[in-house]
Amino acid sequence: MDVTFVCLKARAFAVKFLSVITYKPELNEKEFVSTSLQVIVIFILITDLQQVQFALEIQTHFRSLHSSIHCYVLNTAIIKRHLSIQTQETPNPRSLKFLPGKPVLGSGTLDFPSPNSAGSSSLARNLFEIEGVKGVFFGPDFITITKTDEDVEWTHIKRHAMEVIAKFFESGDQVTTEAVHGENSLAEDDDDIVSMIKELLDTRIRPTVQEDGGDVIFKGFENGIVKLKLVGSCTGCPSSTVTLKNGIQNMMQFYIPEVDMVEQVEDEVDDINAKVFAEVESKLHK
Repeated sequence: MDVTFVCLKARAFAVKFLSVITYKPELNEKEFVSTSLQVIVIFILITDLQQVQFALEIQTHFRSLHSSIHCYVLNTAIIKRHLSIQTQETPNPRSLKFLPGKPVLGSGTLDFPSPNSAGSSSLARNLFEIEGVKGVFFGPDFITITKTDEDVEWTHIKRHAMEVIAKFFESGDQVTTEAVHGENSLAEDDDDIVSMIKELLDTRIRPTVQEDGGDVIFKGFENGIVKLKLVGSCTGCPSSTVTLKNGIQNMMQFYIPEVDMVEQVEDEVDDINAKVFAEVESKLHK
């Protein structure tokens, strides 16, 4: 296949797509049209024909013409082509699940309820820089992003989040330096009831909750009350109370008669983060 011929032929069909290209003041009109067409041609070849190697040959051809091609567009397109990032809705309208098609943590989960908690992960920090992002949550093979409120459009967040995720996985950096929350490991002082609660959580409950982009963390058992912390998409979810009472509590009581009630709890640091975020949000709306 002749590269030059294909480039010239494709340009004739690419003009109608010019509106998607951002004008660059440093380019004159002729350079702008030429560069825009070249970028579009590469997009067409990658997304429609899915010929990445051939697209790279075209990039080399354009460079030989000393054209100011936007290589970032090509690289991002190739990354997305291989990464194939998908999104999935969750029961929480303020949370969206991103599936990069490859392991994120591999196993376990990790919650970043605020920017202050994201010190161990450059990926989480970069996602928090996107306007409208309130929380970030990592799962074995997914990332859940929670937005500030329902009025914020997902379109903006999704576009930038996909770029951040694609760029991160291209870099090969470590997802986090912090220990993840894996299975509820048994402690030496756990009695039989606590052991059964942890096993039930790990085998029957947590996998289902993780499918919805969240997780359930065991925080204690006292006087017949199981204390659980809901994270990820479960945080602030309108149906979390129903899930806790009608789902988790009923299952716990069915298998473990000693369980009287299931109660949702928050860590002290979560309460502080929530108050700080509420104060900042209040100031922004004034």
